[in-house]
Amino acid sequence: MSRLLVTGGAGFIGSNFVHHVLDHTDHHVTVLDALTYAGNRASLEGLPEDRFAFEHGDITDAELVDRLVGEADAVVHYAAESHNDNSLDNPRPFLDTNIIGTYTLLEAARKHETRFHHISTDEVYGDLELDDPERFSESTPYNPSSPYSSTKAGSDLLVRAWVRSFGVQATISNCSNNYGPFQHVEKFIPRQITNVIRGIRPKLYGAGENVRDWIHADDHSSAVLTILDRGQIGETYLIGADGEKNNKDVVEQILTTMGQPADAYDHVTDRAGHDLRYAIDSTRLRTELGWQPQYQDFEAGLGATIDWYRENEAWWAPAKDATEAFYASKGQ
Repeated sequence: MSRLLVTGGAGFIGSNFVHHVLDHTDHHVTVLDALTYAGNRASLEGLPEDRFAFEHGDITDAELVDRLVGEADAVVHYAAESHNDNSLDNPRPFLDTNIIGTYTLLEAARKHETRFHHISTDEVYGDLELDDPERFSESTPYNPSSPYSSTKAGSDLLVRAWVRSFGVQATISNCSNNYGPFQHVEKFIPRQITNVIRGIRPKLYGAGENVRDWIHADDHSSAVLTILDRGQIGETYLIGADGEKNNKDVVEQILTTMGQPADAYDHVTDRAGHDLRYAIDSTRLRTELGWQPQYQDFEAGLGATIDWYRENEAWWAPAKDATEAFYASKGQ
């Protein structure tokens, strides 16, 4: 039985990955998570005790990381500070977690010769023009535009350097925007869904023309597992499900699905440096490793996500008021 160490496994995409692995493999999973505001221990409730363990700690803690990596066959590194607005307000935690934390994990993987997979984002590539027919690929130059995306770009480059300089057995994946269960209510889709549930009008940055390439968290999880099993060491794979939608269309789809008028939302001042468009070309992952997304119908995946938030208000309610108070203080 393989032993996986999943950093950030109480966060959104990390917890979805843990559930996916335990549902579809015989692996044992240990989660290391600092349980910052973005991590939620409740996202990991009900998992089989004989195949799951939880460690509360920080990925910058070299002694703890060394012990856990030494006990694992592979590390899947999800842990990150990941909210653009927060990175504009206070960049320092992004440097600590995304740069120093990744370095700490890489040194442990180097020492113990442990397989390492690094989870990254398409935001390292900057953005595309709205009318640009191109999509990001593995050869797209890095052009990050925020403290968040620049620290993720830096962590990607650390992984590449540790592969080349020290022979660390690592792969990298850069994924488009995820949606699905267990996502913090500060994020775009769950914020709008929970606003409607609470009777609050959704908020849309600017004109809502910014385009994101959406992928269900289950599809991201299956892609990561595929790369971990069959990916070529030292290589990068882009994960996407051909889900380009502009923010205006997404808000209107949420409202329509939830039985509200499609225009029942408010415009707020656009975010500073708001990237225009992300779009992923996942051809390499599909052709070389044989991966395919299961949620190819965005409306169906969004409907399932809305159902989850309706049925799990006890999970998201504790963070909702504070999140809305924070945005209100910024006029958003």
